[in-house]
Amino acid sequence: MNFTQSFRLAVKSLLTSKMRALLTMLGIIIGVAAVIIITSLGNGMQNYMNAQFEELGSNLVQAQVMNDGSSRSVDADDMYALVDKYPQYLSGVTPYLQIQPAVRHGSDKFERTKVYGVGETFMTARGATMTGGELEEGRFLKYIDVERRQNVCVIGAYLAREAFGGSAIGKTLSVGGEPYTVIGVLKTAADMTEGSTDDCVYIPYTKAESLGGNSYYSLYMFTSTDRNTAAAAKGIVENRLFKTFQDTDAYFVMTSAEMMDAMDSMLSTLMLILILIAAISLLVGGIGIMNIMLVSVTERTREIGIRKSLGAKGKDIRSQFIIEAGTTSAIGGAIGIVFGIIMANALTAVIGMVLGSGSDGFVAIPTASGIGVAFGVSVGVGILFGYLPANKAAKLNPIDALRYE
Repeated sequence: MNFTQSFRLAVKSLLTSKMRALLTMLGIIIGVAAVIIITSLGNGMQNYMNAQFEELGSNLVQAQVMNDGSSRSVDADDMYALVDKYPQYLSGVTPYLQIQPAVRHGSDKFERTKVYGVGETFMTARGATMTGGELEEGRFLKYIDVERRQNVCVIGAYLAREAFGGSAIGKTLSVGGEPYTVIGVLKTAADMTEGSTDDCVYIPYTKAESLGGNSYYSLYMFTSTDRNTAAAAKGIVENRLFKTFQDTDAYFVMTSAEMMDAMDSMLSTLMLILILIAAISLLVGGIGIMNIMLVSVTERTREIGIRKSLGAKGKDIRSQFIIEAGTTSAIGGAIGIVFGIIMANALTAVIGMVLGSGSDGFVAIPTASGIGVAFGVSVGVGILFGYLPANKAAKLNPIDALRYE
């Protein structure tokens, strides 16, 4: 028989016992679907994170410094002096302090509200904060607010709604026992729940220091003049910190592009591990195909004997059973592809409700390469595990096969 005839016979054999065929293909279906879902989610998450980093800006440089109270330390003035010295590379810097003072409005206490001390350059020229927030109304902190240690603040959308019913500009909020005037409200950035990104207060870092912001660990956020000077700006900051500490373990400097690459690398490693776990299902599916093909060889022993007595060679018998095994795994792989794409779309809708959907949100993206590799591996597994039963059938003695009951 030629390939077409063998293929038709394979399909007929599957249709003869539909339930057994489905159970045989189940491991292949689950394995292929899992690979497609994992790759789709991974690609979607990478695109989403890259989009978030692009919104933050590709010219950010973060420096984490440990001030242990010794003579070797840096402060905000040192970092501002660095910007003044290298204006061709650095365009701005702001300390970034997180503190935990009590936040109140009247009798209401907001225990999970995050309070940050920042400078005026935390709001970049792009009209967004260095962490991606945008103003809904009012203004952000200015140089004079920081210099004069003004009791002013910018708050998140959740706090504006819960404390002031949405009308917060000009109202007073108690932070660390002191009254702060609300001068700005940020747009909704998360899910508007307690403790989320929308539940925050930004005050001048000079005030944050007096409220308990003198932490041993200090974070400074720089902006380079553009994305092309980010690497040079990083080198300048590192040189300045090394000059002070003489120890590379005392600080850590990273550009936004490096942070994005690090996240991509971590996600790629995680995806690889999950794909290898999903591949176990393909292995199990291959073993299932081998078992069923061995049963099929036993059931069709007389058929094999008749074919051999009519002149079929061992390679003809072998190719027939290999084609049947490959057809079984190919159909299972096709079903797995359809199921995987459907599940990826469903997960896009679910995750999109949390992270946001659309052009700037999360979209699980099945790739042609991922689909092709999953399908190719599934067929390969079927043929590989189908070879042993096929070889067994090819070696049957026609006389013994004809006597088989």
